[in-house]
Amino acid sequence: MNSKFQGPPRKGVYILPNLLTTASLFSGFMGILWSLDGRFELSAIAILVSCLFDGLDGKVARMTNTSSDFGVQLDSLADLVAFGVAPALMVYQWELSKFGRLGIMAAFLLIACGALRLARFNVQSQKVSTSKKFFVGLPIPASGCILASFYMFSQYLPDAWYAKVIPHMCLAMVYALSFLMVSRVRYFAFKELGPRVHPFRSTVTAILLFALIATEPKLLGFVFFFVYLVSGPFYTFIILPYRARKLRESPQELS
Repeated sequence: MNSKFQGPPRKGVYILPNLLTTASLFSGFMGILWSLDGRFELSAIAILVSCLFDGLDGKVARMTNTSSDFGVQLDSLADLVAFGVAPALMVYQWELSKFGRLGIMAAFLLIACGALRLARFNVQSQKVSTSKKFFVGLPIPASGCILASFYMFSQYLPDAWYAKVIPHMCLAMVYALSFLMVSRVRYFAFKELGPRVHPFRSTVTAILLFALIATEPKLLGFVFFFVYLVSGPFYTFIILPYRARKLRESPQELS
């Protein structure tokens, strides 16, 4: 009776996630063009819009059960452009060019480490035993969004900082992000929240968080991404060793 609702999804459903991935790629491409023109705020917005499309394509693919190896590879290529090349070019044109060869190598290192991060993720995702609760290394979309939101956040900093402080902050941030992408630091993936989290509470939390960031998006947007940035080292080097120590002590207490 319900046989007409069964069977594989229509071809249009398969195309939808790839269209969203292509939209993310196009937004990253526009970010590159705007960086070349010195329109860094538009470039930063384009990177953030790419992140939105990048999150949607994965959600749509899982909801419609249309995930494929082709989509995974296309998504990685789009991510390298939108969150590797576009942020590297933006931050180089903005501040890193002042450091000459050092700035060039820093921008290239961001792209290279992003490519290595994506290659490692693709290999690990093919393993059935790989946990989906955590990412190993900072995800490249988060790296790109941190740099994009930092440009917007820099407008709140004193004008006297632009000459000496902000260029060095950008240089240090690029090297830190590059290292974290290829590190073994664990970052929460937000992929296993569905059945475990109360839907009403999660919806209310998402609305409140959106309303909070919408009040001062340039300021609180960077704060949000920065908290995610430091959450990885905090969890890996503080929470996990603490849990391991408690597990070692608990058998001794029972004995």
